[in-house]
Amino acid sequence: MKNIIIVLVVALFFSCNSSAQKQKEEKKEFPVTKTETEWKAELTPEQFYVLRKAGTERPFSSDLNKEYSEGVFHCAACNTPLFKSEDKFDSGTGWPSFDREIEGNVEFSVDYNLGYARSEEHCATCGGHLGHVFNDGPRNTTGKRHCINGVALKFVPKGE
Repeated sequence: MKNIIIVLVVALFFSCNSSAQKQKEEKKEFPVTKTETEWKAELTPEQFYVLRKAGTERPFSSDLNKEYSEGVFHCAACNTPLFKSEDKFDSGTGWPSFDREIEGNVEFSVDYNLGYARSEEHCATCGGHLGHVFNDGPRNTTGKRHCINGVALKFVPKGE
């Protein structure tokens, strides 16, 4: 009986330490590719930290969190349209939140930085880190909450 318990504990340890979590995703080539030096020259330090180093801004620090004018939210690095204002909602989290992306302009990958799988969002044009998508959004629409760093976005009002 004691041997069975030892075998089960060892098996549990190895199953929780799966190699899938340790695998790195292949680097994808994006249409807009620049060196780290070029990105640093074009972006503010905060934008570089979030977009190029997958950082997270402080909650409630972005003016775009409460931006509800008509328009489109673009990537701050390459100007790709990412989210429409009509899809924005107040999630109460302190980050701009949307229930859907502009299809084809946002790509998704899995990140294990916190020890569990999360769906990470990137600009499909430059690969900039935007935030994460969760399944706790408005149930009357998509049920998704695209939790996006405001510093990764640039708001373009309708008609501009």
